[in-house]
Amino acid sequence: MNKFSKICSEIKSVKIQGATNIAKAGLRAYSLQPTKKSVKKLISLRPTEPALQNALAVAQKSSVENALNHFDNAQQFINYYLTKIIKSNSIIMTHCHSSTLEKALISVHKSGIKFSVINLETRPLMQGHITAKNLLKHGISVTLSVDSAMESLVQKCDFIILGADAITKKGVLNKIGSGAIAELAHNHKKPVYIITDSWKFSINSISIEQRSKEEVWKKAPKKLKVNNPSFELIKPKFIHSIISELGVLSYSNFLREAKNYLKKQK
Repeated sequence: MNKFSKICSEIKSVKIQGATNIAKAGLRAYSLQPTKKSVKKLISLRPTEPALQNALAVAQKSSVENALNHFDNAQQFINYYLTKIIKSNSIIMTHCHSSTLEKALISVHKSGIKFSVINLETRPLMQGHITAKNLLKHGISVTLSVDSAMESLVQKCDFIILGADAITKKGVLNKIGSGAIAELAHNHKKPVYIITDSWKFSINSISIEQRSKEEVWKKAPKKLKVNNPSFELIKPKFIHSIISELGVLSYSNFLREAKNYLKKQK
C-alpha cells in the first residue's frame, strides 16, 4: 500500500479521526498525488466533513502549505478566545474527541487557569478515552463517565463545550449524543459552547453518516439490525455561542461571518 492509499484507509476506518485531523491528513495525501481524481477520492472517504472539502479547495487554489497554515493560525485565535470563557475552578463537560477543543483546553490550562473536565466515553469507538488520556498528560483533572449518565453530569457542570464536524444553517453536526447533551443543557440552563474552525461551515445539507454494525457488536446475531449513526444535529436554539478564529459569536453571526470568510479563501 502506497502512502496515499494508507492515509485514505486510515481516514475511512476512523484511525485518523476528528474533523481537523482528517483535513490535515487529506492535505498530506493530496500533496502526494495532487490531482482532481485524488480530491474526489479523499472527499468520498468522509463526505460529512466540510473542513476536508474546504481545505482541499484552498490547496488547489493556492497551496497545501497555505491550507495547513490556516489550521495552526485558527487554533491560536481559538485558544485565546477560550481563555475569556473559562474561569478558575470551572467544571467543564465535553463529549467525544475534538483535537481543536483538546488543544484549546491544554492552552488555557498552561495559561494558569485551573479547571476540571467531565468527559463521556463516547461509544461505540470510545473516542472519549483519547480526550481523557491527552488532557491527563498535561495535568488537567478529568473524570470519565459512561454516556448514559449524561443528564446527571450536565447538572454538575458549569457549562458544556463541544466540538463540531460540520456546521450548517440547520445546526451543528457532532458525534452522536451531542444533540441530547445540548438539549439537556438547555433544560438545566447550562450554556453550550461550540469550538470550531470556520472551515467546518458548509452551505450544503449534510447527511448523517451510518457506520458499520461491527463497531457496535463485532459478532452480532446475523438477523440483528444495528443502528450506528456517527453524528447528530445540535439545534441552534440550544447553542449559546460559537467559538472560532472569527471570535465568540452567536449562531446567526457565525454563519454570516464564516460564509463571507470562506468566499475570500476560495
